[in-house]
Amino acid sequence: MPEAQLASVMRTFTAGDIDVLLCTTIIESGLDIPNANTIVISDAQRLGLAQLYQLRGRVGRAGQRAYAYIMYPPLRSLSEKADKRLDVIADLQDLGSGFKLAMRDLEIRGAGNLLGEEQSGEIAAVGLEMYNHMLAQAVTALQGRPVVESPAQVTVSLPLAAYLPGDYVTDERLRLRCYQDLAACTSEQELEARVRGLIDRFGPYPAPVDALIYSLRARLLAATAGALAVETERGRGVVVRLPLDHGLDLRAISAQWRSTVTATPSQLHLSGGGGWRDILIGVLRELGRLQRARQRMSA
Repeated sequence: MPEAQLASVMRTFTAGDIDVLLCTTIIESGLDIPNANTIVISDAQRLGLAQLYQLRGRVGRAGQRAYAYIMYPPLRSLSEKADKRLDVIADLQDLGSGFKLAMRDLEIRGAGNLLGEEQSGEIAAVGLEMYNHMLAQAVTALQGRPVVESPAQVTVSLPLAAYLPGDYVTDERLRLRCYQDLAACTSEQELEARVRGLIDRFGPYPAPVDALIYSLRARLLAATAGALAVETERGRGVVVRLPLDHGLDLRAISAQWRSTVTATPSQLHLSGGGGWRDILIGVLRELGRLQRARQRMSA
């Protein structure tokens, strides 16, 4: 379309003399038409996340409710990345979502190679948080400092409804922040301090929060004990898994609880009867004590 004709069409549309503008993605950059309140994006699976975000932002710029219809072929199988992009653009609808969108885009596409020619990385394979954790560990190792494993690396899966209820922490973003603060604790003392903060701010906590605190405490103790996982096994109660080379006398530990705890070369099995929560904490504390004693002997 010639430049003069294009300008004429845009002036007509901006003035409201025509109701529908059929165009390409050229409108994504810097176009401000306040009276446009609906956009239909065809073949959205072919567009990047930033493109979709910019196109959606072309409507609703004058205070009235706006609508963005993001269309894709219903009978065509979408690629994994295209499916993720559409999910992200559907989820992020609040004002100021640009930074969140950029972080999600980074996860989907990868961060690239800082010192090479690659323009796509492997973040999508492990997730951005894990990628940053691994990068920090690599930097720490290169600096010659000891690498301390995060308790988050220990798998804990217990038969408990452990969460922060919406009626306890009503604001969703604040609830997410509370989850992050609790999960970031690296010691029981730090966890207790976070719990006191919860009580001061939101009052006495209900049973699901108590279960969440218990699960986090178990994770911290399991990390100190050198365990790989604390999991529920169907029909076998709770099992504590340790590396094959743990070097601990598990039979001596099981003897302290006799019929409720049994030992194999690298596992401790707790029966699922009443009181298993206290027994599990006791077993993990004893494993941690033996692990510290073993480390002192080898030092």
